[in-house]
Amino acid sequence: MKLLIVIPAYNEEENIERVVEELQSKYRQYDYLIVNDGSRDRTSEICHRNHYHILDLPINLGLTGAFQTGMKYAYENGYDCVLQFDADGQHLPKYISMMLEKMEEGYDIVIGSRFVDEKKNKSFRMLGSFLISKAIRMTTGRKIADPTSGMRMFNRDMIREFANNINYEPEPDTISFLVKQGAEVGEVQVHMEERIAGESYLNFSRSMKYMMRVLVSILVVQNFRKRNR
Repeated sequence: MKLLIVIPAYNEEENIERVVEELQSKYRQYDYLIVNDGSRDRTSEICHRNHYHILDLPINLGLTGAFQTGMKYAYENGYDCVLQFDADGQHLPKYISMMLEKMEEGYDIVIGSRFVDEKKNKSFRMLGSFLISKAIRMTTGRKIADPTSGMRMFNRDMIREFANNINYEPEPDTISFLVKQGAEVGEVQVHMEERIAGESYLNFSRSMKYMMRVLVSILVVQNFRKRNR
């Protein structure tokens, strides 16, 4: 399968070189595309200096806009699947082959999950993931162990939908909506690293707002959404 690794990047000057160098040195069989989401630091400069495959957005569109840009690129260039991959070094490329094997079983979406074989720890950090998993199960009847994982692989049909629908966020509520509409989701056990450098966008207050927004979307809004194929 022809795979494109889409790497949305916003102010990742401290991480992007390490992430891409590993892909280029050990996983050259996979194509990648960095979507620089209007970064204000040296992310773009570093990528261009090293001749990385990069597409620069003129302004910050957020994760949804950056990822949809990558999906449009993948769709127009005939890729069979796309892997959503973080620029901060938390996602490990050694699991890509396992996710591809899972996708070849016929899944539309494959999630790199921290909790297929391991249990969630009972911490406040995992509360949001636990509640979102419960909400998805209530509304779809399907169990997704790690809905907040950002390491997700999408097949050709999903690429087309994300590329052509502006309201398709790469977030748990969209995954839940697609499952409710018949999409098949599989999970592969992975390990994720902690962010080494830079700061995450999701601080405590933003995490709470994110969790509430996603829960409302899953429990209420998705009942009124329509799927545009």
